[in-house]
Amino acid sequence: MTKFGVVVFPGSNCDRDVAYVIRDLLGQPTRMVWHQETDIADLDVVIIPGGFSYGDYLRCGAIARFSPVMQQVVEHAQKGKFVLGICNGFQVLTEAGLLPGVLTKNRDLHFICDRVPLKVERTNLWTQAYTTGEVITLPIAHGEGRFYADAATLAEIENNGQVIFRYEGENPNGSLNNIAGICDRRGNVLGMMPHPERASDAMLGGSDGLRLFQGLLEKVAALA
Repeated sequence: MTKFGVVVFPGSNCDRDVAYVIRDLLGQPTRMVWHQETDIADLDVVIIPGGFSYGDYLRCGAIARFSPVMQQVVEHAQKGKFVLGICNGFQVLTEAGLLPGVLTKNRDLHFICDRVPLKVERTNLWTQAYTTGEVITLPIAHGEGRFYADAATLAEIENNGQVIFRYEGENPNGSLNNIAGICDRRGNVLGMMPHPERASDAMLGGSDGLRLFQGLLEKVAALA
């Protein structure tokens, strides 16, 4: 069994959705990790969910980055263990320096809630349940999801093959190079703006997201 931890900040609102997928759909032990915890050594995978950590009163993820648990998340990642950041979680990971670039206000300055097509760029990470170039559909819900990086950083991301998902067709938020999700150079930290947990149960109208969690579970099991 793989033990998952879902970090809970004041303002997180997708934490229970993620826990439902991991615990109830995949049957894996899952615990909610309060932002003030300082011991996550028991966890194999840490997931930082979507929401509005600390109300997003500063820059999205900027306050959460200083929570006691985040130092442990950084050390967890440095050990090669897996970290997944979804939406606000992606923002937190960039603020913490675990992923390059930043997430800025959407191009049209509107909050977007929709389902969008995504192209899978890599299938040798946690995405082995997909096929390269496959177009899947996942929900998005964000006001600051426009991925931005300076030219040198963007070129490095592309050259290293760190782009995992791109928006297909219309770019909903103005993200550079249509980037919707990236990983770190090592490949054990993944951040994405779309919500795979909201597309993991067929009752919700689609299950394309479930394959990401299944792939992650297989990856961890293979390394055990």
